[in-house]
Amino acid sequence: MSRNFTWIQAIGVLFDGHRLYIGAQKTDTWDDAVEHLDITLDGEPVHLPTDRQVADAKWTSSRVPGLSVTRTKAANGVLVVLDGKFTVRANAVPITEEDSRVHRYGVTSDDCLAHLELAFKFDALTDDIHGVVGQTYRSDYVNKFDVRASMPTMRGDASFNTSSLFAADCAVARFGTSRGNGGASVTSELAGVTCASGMDGKGVVCKK
Repeated sequence: MSRNFTWIQAIGVLFDGHRLYIGAQKTDTWDDAVEHLDITLDGEPVHLPTDRQVADAKWTSSRVPGLSVTRTKAANGVLVVLDGKFTVRANAVPITEEDSRVHRYGVTSDDCLAHLELAFKFDALTDDIHGVVGQTYRSDYVNKFDVRASMPTMRGDASFNTSSLFAADCAVARFGTSRGNGGASVTSELAGVTCASGMDGKGVVCKK
């Protein structure tokens, strides 16, 4: 690959038969006053006002109890909450020319490489959690990274490949299953987690 992609362009969240998509739209040049976030629920757009006077505008789903999206700034920043399950803070940001120069990302005149800055909080993790990041929250997780390497790699990518963003067909998928400790919550061990993102409280905070 000509570019070293190390960021997230979009995430797909599966829950209770629903599909939530949060992505950063591709754009030539960056304008922070222009909305670059794309949010859909079950394929239907989630519309939030972009007027600077309503930076805290809130959308509440009429079909999914407890699901809301609130602006954290006039454009390109939202807080997505599903009561009792998860909170996601998402900001759409570009790769700056200086970052591109230093890290050789290869920003071009027709693509500023807009991507997401993400912070997660999960309210009911179990000790059977898995995934590229999820496995690191297991009580029996062992870090196998070679910290001496200039570019540590996890390997084992075959375990995490899926056929599409919303497919739960990877080898370690836990979606729709009850395994291991029978679904017992481990949040009691994780209460009081705090993070610079401001997403304090019970659960786990993971910031990319």
